[in-house]
Amino acid sequence: MRKRQFEKSRIVIVGGGAGGLEFAMPLGDKYGRRGTLDITLNEQNRTYVWKPKLHEIAAGSMDIGAHEVDYLAQSYWHGFRYRVGEMTGIDRHRRQVQVAPHLDAEGREVTPKRTFDYDILVLAVGSQNNDFGTPGVADHAMKLETQADARLFHETMVNACIRAHAQSSPLGVHQLKVAIVGAGATGVELAAELHRTTREVVAYGLDQVDPQKDIRITLIEAAERVLPALPERVSKETEKLLARRGIEVLVGAKVSEVGGDRVSLTDGRTIPAELIVWAAGVKAPDCLKDIAGLETNRINQLVVRPKLQTTRYARIFAIGDCCACSWGERGNVPPRAQAAHQQAAHLYCQIPRSLHGTPLDAYRYRDFGSLISLGEFSAVGWILGALVGSNLVFEGMFARIMYLSLYKMHECALHGLARVTLSTLARLINRRTEPHVKLH
Repeated sequence: MRKRQFEKSRIVIVGGGAGGLEFAMPLGDKYGRRGTLDITLNEQNRTYVWKPKLHEIAAGSMDIGAHEVDYLAQSYWHGFRYRVGEMTGIDRHRRQVQVAPHLDAEGREVTPKRTFDYDILVLAVGSQNNDFGTPGVADHAMKLETQADARLFHETMVNACIRAHAQSSPLGVHQLKVAIVGAGATGVELAAELHRTTREVVAYGLDQVDPQKDIRITLIEAAERVLPALPERVSKETEKLLARRGIEVLVGAKVSEVGGDRVSLTDGRTIPAELIVWAAGVKAPDCLKDIAGLETNRINQLVVRPKLQTTRYARIFAIGDCCACSWGERGNVPPRAQAAHQQAAHLYCQIPRSLHGTPLDAYRYRDFGSLISLGEFSAVGWILGALVGSNLVFEGMFARIMYLSLYKMHECALHGLARVTLSTLARLINRRTEPHVKLH
């Protein structure tokens, strides 16, 4: 009787980020291909790019076409169904996920409003920036939450350089100035990457722009140091590396308002800027707030039990940035890619147990440290003491190699070792003939 119930079970996964996709693929490989589980991945985007890489797309240093993953193709290769659309609600009594109509760029309907039945629902919808209600952010600041955001920033940046080169009048006080609000991983990595790529864009023939004189990048952080979530030693090393690149870092600086050409601070200072990026704060998507009566915290995260089940309904699980999972006295598990990866792997082993009525194992987060990219040839990071005997802070090329290895591990989880090896070799060969920075 249990076997027949297991074979008919429907698993719906909402969100195709690092956690959702890494969960759907092995589950589909093992159970979807056999027809023992009906697995559906619901995601509003058509393709996937690892979120920690968005700053490289924004800066123009990464060819998105070589790294994006097509959901429809992945679903075909790995035994699950991909259904496009944005989740709008959950009916717990009918066990249904409600999905809005999906429209194309011209506003034409591609798919109608739909519902998907589930026996087990896994929410992996990620996170977004939190503007804390700061005036002007929605109207004047750009964000790096999606591929579209990253592409828009890159186009705006290149246009700003071309405009400055072509104009006959002196540059305005705000022109070619970049203000990045938030010195977490995204803000720091974007600042470091932009320092290099803006200079390469100018070197392609925009000789009326002096990068040393005209281009200025300011990193603004409300806390007393950059990377406040990481150890202080990492913060200090990062600030030194940023200073060597001429990036101005303002710590203990709280933003009061964002304007069209400036960022105003609470202490009265004004930072002129043509490009303003908001990379401060993290919250789960607003659609999760009070959804289906599930318990959420003040930043919309779904509160989960140690077994990753939501507190009020055992058939709904949450993983990744959208879940508030306890980490004991240290608060909640941090919203990092490694946490999403670990939770996806853990839940993959627990779903069959849940369907068979076997008690589930509790999830335990293992912090392996952090790595921050500071450009093509540099990074900074630390490894947790449990791995090396004492906390180890390192920087430079070695740290950069480790940073790249993490991405390769993620690619291997998606594509397998053989395919990743061949595609990496092809990219290395192509780099000899292609420009390092994309201009479109």
